[in-house]
Amino acid sequence: MPTAPPPAGSHAPGVPSMPGPAPLPLLGNLTDVLTASAGTSVDFADAYHRAYGGIFALTLAGRRTVFASSHALVSEMCADPLWTKSVHPALEEVRAFAGDGLFTAYGDEPSWAVAHRLLMPAFGAVAMKDYFPGMLDIADQMFTRWERFGAGSRIDVPDDMTRLTLDTIALCAFGVRLNSFYTGGLHPFVDAMVRSLAEAGARSERLPGLQPLLVRTNRRYREDIATMRRVTEEIVAARTAQPPGTRPDDLLERMLTAVDPVTGARLSEENVRHQLATFLIAGHETTSGLLSFATHELLAHPEVLREARRNVDEVLGDRTPAFEDLAHLGFLGQVLRETLRLHPTAPAFALSPARDTTLGGHAVRKGEDVLVMLSTLHRDPAVWDRPEAFDPDRFAPGRMDAIPEYAWMPFGHGARACIGRPFALQEATLVLAMMLQRFDIERADPDYELTIQESLTIKPKGLAIRAAARRSGRGGPDARTAAPAAVRQGDPDTTDAAAPPAHGTPLLVLYGSNSGTGESLARTVAADGTLRGWRATVAPLDEFAGRLPTEGPVVLVTSSYNGAPPDNARGFVGWLTTARPDLSGVDYLVLGCGSLDWAATYQRVPALVDEAMAAAGARRIRERGATDARTDFFGDWERWYAPLWPLLSERYGVQETAGRRPRYRVVETADEPAPPEETATAVVLENRELLRGAGGRSTRHLEIRLPDGVRYRTGDRLSVLPENDPALVARLLTRLGMRGDAVRTVESPAPHGPVPVGRPLRVAELLGRYVDLAAPASPRAVARLAATTDCPPERDELRRLAGEDHTEHVLRRGLTLVDLLDGFASCRVDLALVLELLPAPRPRPYSISSAPEEQDQVALTVSVLEEPARSGHGVFRGAASGYLRRARPGDRLVATVTAPPETFRPPADTATPVVMIAAGTGIAPFRGFVRARMAAAAAGRPVGPTVLFFGCRHPDEDDLYAAELAGHEEAGRLEVHRAYSRSPEDGIRYVQHRLAERGGRVRELVDDGAHLYVCGNAGTMGPAVEDTLRQIGAAASGQDGAAWLDGLRGAGRYATDTY
Repeated sequence: MPTAPPPAGSHAPGVPSMPGPAPLPLLGNLTDVLTASAGTSVDFADAYHRAYGGIFALTLAGRRTVFASSHALVSEMCADPLWTKSVHPALEEVRAFAGDGLFTAYGDEPSWAVAHRLLMPAFGAVAMKDYFPGMLDIADQMFTRWERFGAGSRIDVPDDMTRLTLDTIALCAFGVRLNSFYTGGLHPFVDAMVRSLAEAGARSERLPGLQPLLVRTNRRYREDIATMRRVTEEIVAARTAQPPGTRPDDLLERMLTAVDPVTGARLSEENVRHQLATFLIAGHETTSGLLSFATHELLAHPEVLREARRNVDEVLGDRTPAFEDLAHLGFLGQVLRETLRLHPTAPAFALSPARDTTLGGHAVRKGEDVLVMLSTLHRDPAVWDRPEAFDPDRFAPGRMDAIPEYAWMPFGHGARACIGRPFALQEATLVLAMMLQRFDIERADPDYELTIQESLTIKPKGLAIRAAARRSGRGGPDARTAAPAAVRQGDPDTTDAAAPPAHGTPLLVLYGSNSGTGESLARTVAADGTLRGWRATVAPLDEFAGRLPTEGPVVLVTSSYNGAPPDNARGFVGWLTTARPDLSGVDYLVLGCGSLDWAATYQRVPALVDEAMAAAGARRIRERGATDARTDFFGDWERWYAPLWPLLSERYGVQETAGRRPRYRVVETADEPAPPEETATAVVLENRELLRGAGGRSTRHLEIRLPDGVRYRTGDRLSVLPENDPALVARLLTRLGMRGDAVRTVESPAPHGPVPVGRPLRVAELLGRYVDLAAPASPRAVARLAATTDCPPERDELRRLAGEDHTEHVLRRGLTLVDLLDGFASCRVDLALVLELLPAPRPRPYSISSAPEEQDQVALTVSVLEEPARSGHGVFRGAASGYLRRARPGDRLVATVTAPPETFRPPADTATPVVMIAAGTGIAPFRGFVRARMAAAAAGRPVGPTVLFFGCRHPDEDDLYAAELAGHEEAGRLEVHRAYSRSPEDGIRYVQHRLAERGGRVRELVDDGAHLYVCGNAGTMGPAVEDTLRQIGAAASGQDGAAWLDGLRGAGRYATDTY
């Protein structure tokens, strides 16, 4: 909770006093607020902004709140990760009925992070298409009602839009029909909500001690909260009463059943109710306000109304809207964005700093609320020309990019921004389009002047219209009067292939994947299955623990991670091996991912899953497949995948299609690019070079702030999703003959691929973020290229590269799709085919080289891979390490904390000795180990011997963290034994040699209970160190060294992390 702030006007010595009226004893600034304006909070904030400038403070209910209104000040906060969302006093009151829902949860509440991870996918691009029929259904109900009441009927716009948006969120997200257009009054939830929101705001401003005296108000407040709770409980009860297998796969089902991939937790029953209340409120209240304000502005600006109708008529004509039409209603999007600029329906959000700081030169205390007033921010004349004018062209193609960051924020900021933004804009676009398509509208009161109705959100008060029917809007798809200009790209060889029969046989594809490889393969299976007419679902294994279906095949793709299941498969494997389920009737097949670099644990988990499924009574469709990343990964995959569809088609009586639709179509659009998807991101704080005079080699030290609420343990990894090298993107754009700033929308009948569907994006962003340009081309991709050329010599060469020569000449040389396109000029490809042939980017895990006891951020130690390309095409740059090398302070990364095997953590008892053996950046996790143990020592806990063996090239080049480690050595808390390969001492060049020299010390520590850890290169250092340890063990025990080491491993005292 925030600390008590100083009264308005107080300030630190040398720091200017915060502007604003001086507070009175007890009353604070209550009288100022009451007299500043007879209108809303927006009105008085605007009045004070004019009086005091971009920043001022008011004291209400004994608590100071700072108001920031200028773009410069808001940018200062939003660009600095020190500032995070605050649950300000009014929202604190809303917690009485929304609890720890997404909007009102504290940033450090674990339930927020879990819910955010679980519910974000429900508002992704794929889900938006699924919601469209429900949105269309409810909108048609409202407009049919308008038609039946006739042109002379008076329509209360905010009232009808409230009914519409409440019914829409209830149907689309929760599968419930509230039927608000078939009742006289508003749904009881709405009345209770409106009163409760208004009361919550009032409570936050009342004098201390006054609230208990308002007996009648308090009783009504409790009754309204009980009403809202009853509605949410009834929705949950109706869903849980449905038999399994009959429930819709919607937001509510995700709330009730989804498993968090990070913690393994599900949402609690109480949190589900809080999320329901949150979405019922936020999912309708602000959108109804947006539609009401947009209607007002269109009627106030006839020239804008005419242009909006022209856009609608060109796209829709007299037919029912389709999801694909939304991308072409660009002007309506401009109208809605400009409406939100002038009338942000959630008019403010609060930020607070994590420590004492200044804002605009004025002191702000740790935890003190700073309220960002959006109406004022959106009218800052330093940003907006004619700020009071309604001008949708501000958001026209080519102009929207000129709007500075943080100047337009109606959906909030950062990871705590509204996750329902795509839902709201899609719904509002559809409703506005249907209204203009089907009706001529006019004000019911020609002299109406806009006034605002406020709770915690705003709406126009008393806005009424009359609507005369123009056309039905119910024509068929051929009734379009003027199709939008669009250019579509598809696979040149399969564009005209017949669509496969929609037999709809269920296909469940599950994956366990830390690095992203298994997930990418699983999504390929699901996407191709969809194209072949299967009803495919793809998900992490953990999401289906305890609920495998008996209809259709189940494909399980998983890997081992040092012999343990991947993070998102631990729950599934635990259930499968301990619960002894009866899986009679389940058909399955397993594909295992792995590498013989880890021979001892290669395919351990895939084999375990395969055997346990069969032992539980499931029917194995075919023998387990296995891929080996060390040798011929793509060949292994292709050999397993090629017979898959004929096999499944024969088993399930499905006719295999002769043709195959392309996975993607690319549509040229004049729309503005969609804003970035709101994801929790990490922020780079520092990025510095660690090497000195290393001849162009580079190792970077990065300090990174984690997203709000994300924590880590010593030994954890940070998995970073990289973006492609801009130089590689530029090469591909040149080959395609495209500009990077061109905007395209990708369409697909198979929504499971990595590329966002239905969102207009710049081509450079599509190629930079959503595919992996650095991956070697797969045999399948090379074969598809061969099919695109009419040049016999090049076609023959590509066919050889797709077949017998693939391992030697493509895989081992690292030939990418871009390399092949540059080398085989006759290949005819377009963006749609390129997107299909490229794999998804995969997260790269990096050991965290810091300890959580220190501060709320992580350190990474990254060796930058940059060397002459084996393909002969210039320089090869590692995708992730190059991406991190380019990162600058303030840049945001998509990154998640992932766990290692439990054995690769320091002992819980810090008195236990540890021996750590590393080479190069293998020191990264051990720096974290050391810092955690040093923190324990500083806290007075006993710490046993801490010994590090470290190999590098030269003491003056790459002796990483030497000064830091020397300080611990001088304090007598750490032993470091080094080996320098380019400056050997006593003939000792490598870390295994130093380890052998100090074998007696190692034996002594092992006898005292030491844990041993190894981190470094799997091809050279790892095997050499393990061989040395066997020799040490044999000398110490007189037994076989391998058995000695296996005994330590089995006891959890020996762990490796090699790469």
